[in-house]
Amino acid sequence: MRYQYYICDVFTDVRFGGNQLAVLPSAEGLTTEQMQQITREFNFAESSFVLPPTAGHTRRVRIFTPAREMPFAGHPNVGTAFTLATTGAFGEIRDSTTVTFEENAGVVPIRVERRGERIVCELTAPEKLSIGKKPPLQLVAAAASLTPSDIVMDTHPPQVASVGLPFIMVQLKDRDTLQRARINSGAFDALAAEGVIPDVHMYVRAERKHGDFDIHARMFAPLDGVPEDPATGSANCALAAMLTHYDPTPSGTFRYRISQGVEIGRPSILEARIEKRDGALISAHIGGGSVLVSEGWIEVG
Repeated sequence: MRYQYYICDVFTDVRFGGNQLAVLPSAEGLTTEQMQQITREFNFAESSFVLPPTAGHTRRVRIFTPAREMPFAGHPNVGTAFTLATTGAFGEIRDSTTVTFEENAGVVPIRVERRGERIVCELTAPEKLSIGKKPPLQLVAAAASLTPSDIVMDTHPPQVASVGLPFIMVQLKDRDTLQRARINSGAFDALAAEGVIPDVHMYVRAERKHGDFDIHARMFAPLDGVPEDPATGSANCALAAMLTHYDPTPSGTFRYRISQGVEIGRPSILEARIEKRDGALISAHIGGGSVLVSEGWIEVG
């Protein structure tokens, strides 16, 4: 059978930037094994497969990396909503609309907004912030080929955080350190042996000036088949939620403009928004622009 696909770049307004995504908008009839094979064939960080809803929402969406199926991910949601909106699956969008995807992690609402000729999408995380294990400092540093002195501990130690997909959050001391980071495969295997999710999201805080960024980030997930991700919506959404959690300000809207992918030649821009009231996080959101790159058909079976 032949299945149509689209390829888009997510969290960018420029082709060949951001994070690549393959979207199959009508994936009925594909088995889990076939979805995994197709994902390996495209060999992007993730591919998404759109199915009819089973619980009355807009669509059901399954997301795969080259190694496994994911319960939730950021750029596949943003890119899938963008692709379906761009190809007319949601009808005419003059201003904005909200669609809802059913995923293994839960229900994911996505606001689709038209801004002139552009379509911008923002998802709401399917889970509230959870903060988990603190893996050994030495092991986390080794995973990124760094030393413990390269890691900043003022706000938090290396720590697992999730709003639907867990990552180890690691603050580094400066951008030079961030750029020096390299994968140490043995240390990633050791993290997995410790029972800790071996996906490491490293970041540096920055002073935003004249439209610059609040955060510069990199994400390594070699055991998921993603050596380095150009733009990780789920990780940056969890990071923004965690930073807001630790911020002593009790209430407000917290916004973070995040740069990722620069070191691998695919610069990305992610916009995070966290709502906090009386010390409690109410919701976590991540969004940005996307660009359609190509379309075609893939033969299966």
